[in-house]
Amino acid sequence: MKTRFLAGLAVLSACATNFVFAGDKNNAHLVIPTLSTPAKIDGVQDESQWQQAAVTTLNYEVRPAENQPAPVETEARIFATDTSIFVSFIARDHKPYEIRANVRARDKIFGDDLVGLKFDTFNDSRLAYNFFVNPYGAQSDSIENELTGQESDAWDGIWYSAATRVEDGYRVEMELPLSLFNFDDSLDKQEWGFEFIRYYPRDAIYRLSSLPQDRNNSCMLCQLGVAEGLSGAKQSSGLQITPSIVGARSQERNVNPKTDWNNSNDVEVGADIRWAITPSTLLNATVNPDFSQVEADAGQLNINTTFTLFVDEKRPFFLDNKDYFDTQKNFLHTRNIAAPDYGLKLTSKVDQHTAGLLVANDSVTNFIVPGNLGSKVVSLNEDSMNIAGRYRYDVSENLSIGTLLTLKDSDEYHNYLLSGDVKYQPTAKDTFQVQFAGSQTQYPTTLRDRFSCERSEVFNGFDNCEAHLRSAIDGNFTGNFYRLSYRHATRNWSGFAAFENISDDFRADLGFMTRADFNKFVVGGDYKWFLDDDFFHTIRLHGDWDITHSESGELLERESQAFIDFDGDYQSRLKFGVVSRTAVGLRKNNSTLSVKGNTDYFDETDFFFRGQFDPSADITLGLTAMYEKEIDFANNQLGKKLRLNPDLGWDITERLSIDVEYENTRFNVEGGRLYTANLLDFRLNWQFTVESFLRVSSIYTHIKRDPSLYKYSKRNAKFSNVNNEVLYGYKLNPLSVFYLGYSDGHITNDDVDSLTQTERRLFMKVSYAFVM
Repeated sequence: MKTRFLAGLAVLSACATNFVFAGDKNNAHLVIPTLSTPAKIDGVQDESQWQQAAVTTLNYEVRPAENQPAPVETEARIFATDTSIFVSFIARDHKPYEIRANVRARDKIFGDDLVGLKFDTFNDSRLAYNFFVNPYGAQSDSIENELTGQESDAWDGIWYSAATRVEDGYRVEMELPLSLFNFDDSLDKQEWGFEFIRYYPRDAIYRLSSLPQDRNNSCMLCQLGVAEGLSGAKQSSGLQITPSIVGARSQERNVNPKTDWNNSNDVEVGADIRWAITPSTLLNATVNPDFSQVEADAGQLNINTTFTLFVDEKRPFFLDNKDYFDTQKNFLHTRNIAAPDYGLKLTSKVDQHTAGLLVANDSVTNFIVPGNLGSKVVSLNEDSMNIAGRYRYDVSENLSIGTLLTLKDSDEYHNYLLSGDVKYQPTAKDTFQVQFAGSQTQYPTTLRDRFSCERSEVFNGFDNCEAHLRSAIDGNFTGNFYRLSYRHATRNWSGFAAFENISDDFRADLGFMTRADFNKFVVGGDYKWFLDDDFFHTIRLHGDWDITHSESGELLERESQAFIDFDGDYQSRLKFGVVSRTAVGLRKNNSTLSVKGNTDYFDETDFFFRGQFDPSADITLGLTAMYEKEIDFANNQLGKKLRLNPDLGWDITERLSIDVEYENTRFNVEGGRLYTANLLDFRLNWQFTVESFLRVSSIYTHIKRDPSLYKYSKRNAKFSNVNNEVLYGYKLNPLSVFYLGYSDGHITNDDVDSLTQTERRLFMKVSYAFVM
């Protein structure tokens, strides 16, 4: 079987058409000179080195127009030294008073005027580094992953920038240390894929580029130009040590019955180590790491949902070279590693080989018990070991194969997963992807008791009952997963189809997988109209149809949906959609996982609207509105839900901004209003300089229910909570920081008359990155 598989890969590779997947000198070509003297990064550009640099211009508007002459002039220059790459931009503007720029935090600059560049350091169209700077010198960086089609700004590198406003626009200078990059230093001469970019936001957000883009080619990284030079490029020792100290004083108490404050003081000293063993091999290590959340997660309403909510990873140790572990399915979600004492990560890319190894312990053991109608999060109070290993082999420019191994192990529990994946792109328009996996799991024998459903009332604790049945397995159990997908994308239209199957006993406990025991087929497509000289620049019509069954063939869901998007002036975007769905309700006999004859089917209909526009350069307004006929999962009946979700972003001054999001949900059933839920998420940011800021956030949730309408469970008539945070921060760079903050939480319910404080915390963090 193995021989046949390898032979099949060889045939696929041989049959591939010869379209170019790497950056192409025919698109754009630069020779980067290497100079002996660095430039001073001050945004002035008055040093002689810039006169010796390679020069290019950004002549193309690639969005919203298609490869038309750029409306403004932009010049980019680039040179290198033995340790860094230096880049400068002259961004001219015939109306400089319309430049949009604010003193912002790192990675919060999009919407401003920006200049930047993209580097694919292996010129293989797999990953690219993105760097952008606004007219105040504020930075943003990200990693673009062609395998997943995603771009993540969670990665943070240490680099330097400065900018100045001038009469005819603005100027930017950047220094990018070679220690930022993974590249092959065995080459006599480097050839990197590159693109210089300018974002010019006026009535629309214009994307200007140093090279044209072919909209008939779905691979963006395949269309880069080639920058050559950097002869004998070597990193420095590549060693970065970041010691940190974190102190916190926390107080907690119960409010019903009311108890005294329980005080705790905690001081932790730790260190992170980042060592570029070679420019293509990176070792990360951490001892007693601080993985505290400095920025509050966005508020989410967790009401009338049966599946676990997703929370992004924000911790630096896990984010460095995170993309090396990515696969088509999210089988590694490191937020599952909650409180490690130590961690080790090794990543490397050599020729066609990409590999990564992650090892971390955890003082708790967190995982999800998935099902086909609901899921539950489990936290075991015992240490666990967490390991992930990833390998990918690029057979050719259009074919890659990979494998992922994950392990999560504690005293009475383990989950092992082995996955394989293939991505094949025979033409610029066609992409095939396959992923398959198997798992072995053992649950603690006491786990099932956490999800008791012994009470006789119908529907009582429906998700608890499913979790009880799916965790009531003695000894080891195994499961499997596979997914097949195909996509054809052209300039104006695309079509796709995918089939995914997850067996009832498959688990991916180091990833984020909330569903098991189902298979799903989906087919769909979209069509785009690109318009000239109209209020709307782009119109997109999208539709798809999908059907989901349990592993035994029982229908779980059948859905059709259609959406239409309009992108226009004032940076406006409108989206209208309709969804028609037949979905299964709750199990009537919750002592069995059967669906057929054990559930009711409901016909749901959703109408969706999203609108967003900028009435001025300083204000962004948005509104999401949904009217849905939706299953009331608490009572197994059909209800009507209206959700209104306005949001506001306002740059009050160049340094002071607020972001406000409000969500109001009203759910009506036959007997009246089942519940009204409100969520208010308020963020104020005062950016004193690019490095220092004061941030205030408050998230308020209020839920009002009619307990008489709940047939099978007792609910509070009211529940509210408020979480507040005040944070001062000074960030010399992403790893050299000082934070001082205060946070607290309040709740009220039927037994607590008014908002009462239940927790409060004063905390401080100091860290400094020593780069050697």
